[in-house]
Amino acid sequence: MARSRLLKRTTLPPSREVLLLVDVINPLDFPTAQALLPSAMLAAQAISRLKGRYARRGICCIYANDNYGTWHSEFRDILAACRSLPGERGEMARLLSPAPDDLVILKPQHSAFHSTPLQHLLGKMAAEKITIVGLAADMCVMLTATDARMLGYKVWVPKDCTAAESAERKDNALQQLHAVFKCAVHAAHRTA
Repeated sequence: MARSRLLKRTTLPPSREVLLLVDVINPLDFPTAQALLPSAMLAAQAISRLKGRYARRGICCIYANDNYGTWHSEFRDILAACRSLPGERGEMARLLSPAPDDLVILKPQHSAFHSTPLQHLLGKMAAEKITIVGLAADMCVMLTATDARMLGYKVWVPKDCTAAESAERKDNALQQLHAVFKCAVHAAHRTA
């Protein structure tokens, strides 16, 4: 019985639009994390509202998360560790924990496309548009969005659903994504 559950095949539902959550399950354990934490918490709240709207519409959500150098762990280990953190770090992980039907991939580098099955998953779902949210706007979100555009996807990076270590760094990244890569960057709260 256990073997048949383990080997149960599931098909990916078609989803022309996908919500990609980049590094939102995050211990924020690096020297400059304190600078990121306030805007990360605000972004997490906006992401949670947007994710709720997407879920009600049946849009697939994919978490692309760093493994934080713990190569022997699985995502559930990272999630449990982050959820147990005190203060806003734990609160953010609890707020943005994946739902049972959400997909999760671990990424070894900045872009969610680099050395991951993301492009394959998106192809199987016939995705055309990707909404990219998460941390940090000027690094992993930006590199993921540029890769998505180079692969031909329409990309929206809602400015209120991203964070960076400073407002200037976030604004510069979003301006670059909009002006050069033609990504939409308007706020999620503007969209019903």
